[in-house]
Amino acid sequence: MTLADFLSPIDLNDLGLPVAYYNSQFGKSIDKYVDRFPQWTDEKEKPDIAIFGVLEGRAAVNNNGTQKAPDQVRKYLYELYQGDYTTKVVDLGNIKAGATIRDTYVAVKQVMEELMKQEILPLVIGGGQDLTYAQYMAYENLEQRVEVAVVDAKFDLDQDNPEHMPLNSQTYLNHLILHQPDYLFNLSNVAYQTYLVSKESISMYDKLFFNAMRLGSFAGKLDQAEPIIRAADMVSFDIGAIRASEAPGNANAGPNGLYGDEACQFARYAGMSDKCSSLGIYEYNPTFDPMGQTGMLIAQMIWCFIDGYYSRKKDAPMYPKSNYMIYRTNLEGEDYELVFVKSKKSDRWWMQVPYFGSKSVNERFYLVPCRYEDYQLAVSGEMPDLWWKTHQKLQ
Repeated sequence: MTLADFLSPIDLNDLGLPVAYYNSQFGKSIDKYVDRFPQWTDEKEKPDIAIFGVLEGRAAVNNNGTQKAPDQVRKYLYELYQGDYTTKVVDLGNIKAGATIRDTYVAVKQVMEELMKQEILPLVIGGGQDLTYAQYMAYENLEQRVEVAVVDAKFDLDQDNPEHMPLNSQTYLNHLILHQPDYLFNLSNVAYQTYLVSKESISMYDKLFFNAMRLGSFAGKLDQAEPIIRAADMVSFDIGAIRASEAPGNANAGPNGLYGDEACQFARYAGMSDKCSSLGIYEYNPTFDPMGQTGMLIAQMIWCFIDGYYSRKKDAPMYPKSNYMIYRTNLEGEDYELVFVKSKKSDRWWMQVPYFGSKSVNERFYLVPCRYEDYQLAVSGEMPDLWWKTHQKLQ
């Protein structure tokens, strides 16, 4: 089977889209699946990013209508002008809803897996956030441990009956965490709002050494979220994490949340990460977006992601060593030193966390993205929480 077997073309006339765009607009530069499926036969023709929509909304709890999102976003995305770079982006059209929702998940998994095998970054426009589970399953056969970052106002899991909950947009994390085989290394929830999350869920995150960053913790300090997003292989963004005044196109939107420019900055962080290999934007419901404000915002988030992608520094992992500065410090009472790495290209920081029990001359370690403040904390004699959590997961 080929990619084209899972995808349906875009109908420009049905969407009311113009036939012609200016050369510098995405509508012109993006190769779209309209009459023929985009083809590439060698590295020169191969795209960097492949966009596709998923016309599935059956498991979007209290938000029926998300299946209309992909085509609505395209209306605004194609109108945007590309930055000062040459884009190699394709729009592969849409995956239609399957006979069952499981059929849709399988189609999303197959398409994403094939794209990633070809080193093409899939950008998914959903659909409900339950599609994050299908996004995660695409990594199953890629033989790697996966770090997941979810931007959401809530933790979409059920603590009362975790093993027997039906899969939907409010329980998909249960299925992701319990999925077998287990290839989940870390899960991070960014921009959650404390009054929307049970203390039991927060306690579970702590026990599993997952990361959770409260919305208020980076108020005016948005860069604190950058290392968490930089660490992720896949990023899932729930539009409900953005406040209703900025993004009304979501039936579950609340009065608090991210501002539109903050959501765009998060998208750019993901694009700039050398590690990020897929992005999904979910829970947009055009039914609640009569003026198109949310659709415009998502289009701008995608623009920022693409802009970030073409601004990648390719400074991870640590090679060659001449491009990095090494900083070492010891904690009082500990028999090992903490090692920090700073990129000369981007000024970004990492911590070296050794694998448990490794005493060889060529000691094996895991590079975890961090901030300069983590280094300052270590110099002052305190163990950074991020180092400790990562060390526990490596045991």
